Amino acid sequence: MAKYFLYARKSSESEERQVMSIDAQIDELKEFAVKEKLEIVASLCEAKTAKQPGRTLFGEMLSRIDAGEADGILAWHPDRLARNSVDGGRIIYMLDTGKINSLKFPTFWFDNTPQGKFMLNISFGQSKYYVDNLSENVKRGIRQKLRKGIWPGKAPFGYNNDLRHHTILPDPEKHKLVKRIFELYATGEYTFEQLIQKFDIRTKTNKIMMPGDMQHILKNPFYSGVFRFNNELHQGTHKPIITKKLFDDAQAVMAARGKRRKKSSHGYIFTDLMSCGNCGRAITAEKQKGHVYYRCTKKRTNCDEKYIREEELLSQFRDTLQKVSLSDDWTKNLLAKLDEEQASAIQSSSVLVQAVEGQIMPIKTKMDKLLDSHLDGIIDKQDYVNKKEKLLNEKLDLEAKIKEVRNKGNDWLEPMREFILDSCQAKKIAANGDSLQIRTFLKKIGSNFTVKGKKFDWLAKRGWKIMPDFGRFPTVQARSDSNREPRFWRPMFYH
Repeated sequence: MAKYFLYARKSSESEERQVMSIDAQIDELKEFAVKEKLEIVASLCEAKTAKQPGRTLFGEMLSRIDAGEADGILAWHPDRLARNSVDGGRIIYMLDTGKINSLKFPTFWFDNTPQGKFMLNISFGQSKYYVDNLSENVKRGIRQKLRKGIWPGKAPFGYNNDLRHHTILPDPEKHKLVKRIFELYATGEYTFEQLIQKFDIRTKTNKIMMPGDMQHILKNPFYSGVFRFNNELHQGTHKPIITKKLFDDAQAVMAARGKRRKKSSHGYIFTDLMSCGNCGRAITAEKQKGHVYYRCTKKRTNCDEKYIREEELLSQFRDTLQKVSLSDDWTKNLLAKLDEEQASAIQSSSVLVQAVEGQIMPIKTKMDKLLDSHLDGIIDKQDYVNKKEKLLNEKLDLEAKIKEVRNKGNDWLEPMREFILDSCQAKKIAANGDSLQIRTFLKKIGSNFTVKGKKFDWLAKRGWKIMPDFGRFPTVQARSDSNREPRFWRPMFYH
């Protein structure tokens, strides 16, 4: 009586895909074996594609057949055994040499005769053709998506795949997180680990994100509207989360950090922020009796500046942030005014826009000619990719210039909006912010930070200088290097 190996296979190793495939095959094959009175010596199940040779259990099964443990195979269909010419050829050869005497399939007739082997060979060929054709269809679909500027894969963190419309959309919540991550990293004050800890970013399996994953996010140009596929840059049709400038700023910070610098051994966060207001020397820190104290280094001087405890210094920092903060009502009212201003502004910028668009057209023509040259074999793939990336970046810069031209005359609106939102955020940081957040915000609004007579002082940056008190708006209590109002400040908001 012939002995058989029962062999079941599914194409994917993923647990989520074809979960019932192998179980269904085994149930059907066992019923078929009982019906045909076949002796099963072993059941082998494998989750591997048969497109290429090299399946472990399949090879083990053929070796055991060669050793005489069985002389037949029971499978659902010939395509479960082979979808490539090598494995199919091995089966045919073992039939020719008598190592395999019988093949049984519930869905396919086979008899170990020249005609049966001919039909089996045709079935293996059809299986291979199906795989090859499927591969070409997939590649063709990918090429079509790339032409349309659609990322042909899983949406990155901060985006979702819209399966209904076959596109990619920003995640309603996570896209805000991604933008904030880029903004904070571009300040140069945060590391990958600090960003992960600050936002408690986790993977789908609820594990804390690794620094390498955060670096992958910050290096991905997809968030600025372009993407790389097979090392080639493409302009996407998806909605960007950040501007190209913000992405470039983040890359500059990352590149600068690539050069190793000597790390501070003490880790006191405010030492390199301030200087002594008495002698101009640097401020250092030391820990005494459980408290951190900041003082002048007194290097080559007899400075009499006193120690100041970190808690007292933090209190002054928080007080400074409170003074530059806006209430929620003021924030809401001012933002509404800005929206009205933006909606009512009509700019006659069409001539300038057309001029810039005229510069874009030659670039598009060059890109088309470049592609034709690559397809005709005139230039190789690497030269094509490098030249295309250069032209595409020029095109993106010009498109950014068009936006700037269209907003010309209202270029004070966005800085003003950012100022208002930052002023609102200052209140929250003053109340609940940690030391790193306070330090980052202070560097954003000012410079030349000093401590003199145990009092903190600073020089406000443009936009954070002393504001005229119109009786409604809180005055910023900080030194200023100029009495001029910021160029984007409009007194109309105080009337």
